Amino acid sequence: MQPTKPMIEIYGTAVICASCVNAPSSKDTYEWLQAAIDRKYPDQPYDIRYIDIEGPIENERDQDYATRIQEDEFFYPLVLINNEVVGEGYVQLKPVFTALEGLGFVPDITV
Repeated sequence: MQPTKPMIEIYGTAVICASCVNAPSSKDTYEWLQAAIDRKYPDQPYDIRYIDIEGPIENERDQDYATRIQEDEFFYPLVLINNEVVGEGYVQLKPVFTALEGLGFVPDITV
């Protein structure tokens, strides 16, 4: 089965979440997730984007998520796959990998 090309989005800011002691920054989480996904699921296409909630935001949907994070509805970094929240605050790989595999991704068993 050919997987659909998922959209992975990481919302965050340069400032580390106050409730997320010892967690990496949002940008570090973005880079870490991208590297982990590429390693576990080589040659399986996906799109990934980082949205700085304190920077200029180009569309209403992203602004809505940024506002919800700033109003403490979500912790950041907030990770979505195809519009579904799969992690927030201290992000872990298992829920991200589970979501990707639910979309048809097949892990490289040599990793």
